[in-house]
Amino acid sequence: MMPDLSQVGPASEPVVAPVPEKLPAVVFDRVGKTYGRIHALSQINLAISGGVTGILGLNGAGKSTLFNLLMGRCKPTTGQVRLFGIDPWQDPTPYGRVGFVPESEKLHDWMSAFDFVTTFARLHGFTRDEAKMEAERVLDFVNLKDVMHTPIGRYSKGMRQRVKIAHALVNDPDLIVLDEPLTGCDPLARTTIMNVVRELGRMGRTVLVSSHILGEIERITEQIVLLHRGQVLALGNVHGIREQLDRIPHRIHIHCQEGKRLAKAVIDLEHVHGVMIPSEGIVDILTHDLGAVHQGLPPLLIEGGFKVTRIENPDDDLESVIGHLVGGGGR
Repeated sequence: MMPDLSQVGPASEPVVAPVPEKLPAVVFDRVGKTYGRIHALSQINLAISGGVTGILGLNGAGKSTLFNLLMGRCKPTTGQVRLFGIDPWQDPTPYGRVGFVPESEKLHDWMSAFDFVTTFARLHGFTRDEAKMEAERVLDFVNLKDVMHTPIGRYSKGMRQRVKIAHALVNDPDLIVLDEPLTGCDPLARTTIMNVVRELGRMGRTVLVSSHILGEIERITEQIVLLHRGQVLALGNVHGIREQLDRIPHRIHIHCQEGKRLAKAVIDLEHVHGVMIPSEGIVDILTHDLGAVHQGLPPLLIEGGFKVTRIENPDDDLESVIGHLVGGGGR
């Protein structure tokens, strides 16, 4: 996996995980991509192997362009993309070791999941019997075996996403690329897909999964690449990146009928650096240690008899993290 470190600003050199006697599964070497005057990506340097890595970024950050370059859908304007040490524009054989799940949903609704995945297994060179066995194996892996003969058109969004993951696994790939696999899924489907992704990482596969939601990626992996405006803003361990933000107070947003009384009570809590009342019935707590304050809040609220309707962490989303890292202070 990527090393346990974090950095802010575009990476100057490729970051290579220590994988003995193996070339990194993915290398972006000073890669840039422009569309006319638009710089979609600029000087991307990455090397990733093993486990799950989250590709994070707001819409328009460059995640789709990064994956399109990786999958050979477009060619870099500058630099080089390598898969398992090979430039796929010179030799496409590495794509035989890659499974790709695109964000777009184009499935044949009249087919069963079993027939759909079997067809792709046949395209990978399996015999008819081998393809059926492989389809059953991967559909069982994504927890669809009991409904694999049901037409895809009757599937929920989460089930359809798992069919796409299953079809990407039929060639037993070493690299799996998942473009926004959780978009539009209900909570149960999200949890199921997250479990599948984590299991692939535990099996030693290299898994790249993109999202614009920080909380989703944090539930799957601690290793992230944070893109912003076509550049690598930060990379490495999620906790390491969050530690860089400790100098900036985080807000805990509390909706309470007795705002002034609550403000007086929480100001004495350890790790609380300030309290504000932005409007009637709302109290903002400023802290450098969200966990410690959240631990101390429940007994204080219960003992004080405060009627709280909602508690939020408005600075704990991706947009705010990016805002802090680029010096904008979040929202």
